[in-house]
Amino acid sequence: MFAKETYTTRRDSLKKSVGTGLLLFLGNEESGMNFEDNTYHFRQDSTFLYFFGLPYAGLAAVIDVDEDKEIIFGDELTIDHIVWMGTQPTLHEKAQRVGVMETRPAADLKKYLEKAVAKKQQIHYLPVYRAEHRLKLLDWLGIKPGTEQPSVPFIRGVVNLRNYKTAEELVEIERACNVTADMHITAMKVLRAGMKECEVAAALEAVAQANGCGLSFPTIATVCGQTLHNHYHGHTVKPGDMLLVDAGAETEMGYAGDMSSTICVDKTFTARQKEIYDIQVAAHTAAVRALKPGVPFKEVYELSCRVICEGLKGLGIMKGDPADAVAAGAHAMFFPCGLGHMMGLDVHDMENLGEVWVGYDGQPKSTQFGRKSLRLARPLEPGFVLTIEPGIYFIPELIDYWKAEKRFEDFINYDKLESYRDFTGLRNEEDYLITEDGARLLGKKIPLTTEEVEALR
Repeated sequence: MFAKETYTTRRDSLKKSVGTGLLLFLGNEESGMNFEDNTYHFRQDSTFLYFFGLPYAGLAAVIDVDEDKEIIFGDELTIDHIVWMGTQPTLHEKAQRVGVMETRPAADLKKYLEKAVAKKQQIHYLPVYRAEHRLKLLDWLGIKPGTEQPSVPFIRGVVNLRNYKTAEELVEIERACNVTADMHITAMKVLRAGMKECEVAAALEAVAQANGCGLSFPTIATVCGQTLHNHYHGHTVKPGDMLLVDAGAETEMGYAGDMSSTICVDKTFTARQKEIYDIQVAAHTAAVRALKPGVPFKEVYELSCRVICEGLKGLGIMKGDPADAVAAGAHAMFFPCGLGHMMGLDVHDMENLGEVWVGYDGQPKSTQFGRKSLRLARPLEPGFVLTIEPGIYFIPELIDYWKAEKRFEDFINYDKLESYRDFTGLRNEEDYLITEDGARLLGKKIPLTTEEVEALR
């Protein structure tokens, strides 16, 4: 937890941004996996953490701008709770740590909101991502299902604070990135033919736990890299395979790291693997070199796409002008996702608030396949923390689908592509801070080139 002044300053800035009304913050509840007392790992809502800093279940808060009040709602532990959980500070003591002087029982929140509704006070709330939050809003505010209207001023106020990482936040993020790097380096060292993917996942996740961290998202460790988010860990790794690892640590305060690596199972990459891998590294390097304030991230994305198309053209897989191929969307056969995303208290920072606000500053997103998955497009600014993760994927189902429709035949050599349908896919990912004059790598450097990876094999 940061000093209470951090949280009071954040709340003051938010109040000035929104200007009027009542701001409602819904903390998270415990959630049962298969019965009530066998719960999933608890994770507090990130916006609640950002403004109130308390990582405890069962809390909610309001900032009543009109009445100049800040209140945390929750219940004190009973003796039954203490028997199972041990003694903890009181709710009032917890609230004081983050500069909030008033606390009330959880049941009082409904009454407080009903009074606000009765006097027609504007109640601001954020988009919800949990069913219980939606049910609470329907009950407390008298909203009919399907008519929820999250507050755009509230969303933009939060985004315009959380997008710019402070020095104390960067210390936490850097720690998460350092642990994340160690996770990937461990995977590179332990991987051997004959292992199960789950054994590699277990080894790298142990690094996070040994450093007092959790996971910022479910680990990807797969020989089927063509599936972008593959969380299955049951394959046996064979000679000639590549293992794609996408994993990250989360600090106790909730800040994330997010890195990817692609590892040859043998001591070296095959010649064909190296050809594709080197193209990916070229796209990655070009993107990193382009990072600086004022550059729209969509232009960095398009640059990386062109580099991929140029490289694949050199192998005879693509043809035509690479810039034209990217404009038409033909690159998405091999790169059907975005180049990166904001990162902070969420591994995809504030994704629940809407990419159009976080990554596009209110501008509309593209609907083109591949490009529509770009989570970040806006001009870069100092303080932004983001990932760079171009990839090259050979997805048999997509190959068959586009080939049957004769799509982009001016840019894709389907006859040559057929010989790569069993290649799978690869990506590498690093985390960067945008500085006043460029960008800085966050965390320890993990091997990027084939030579660097092979040195650990």
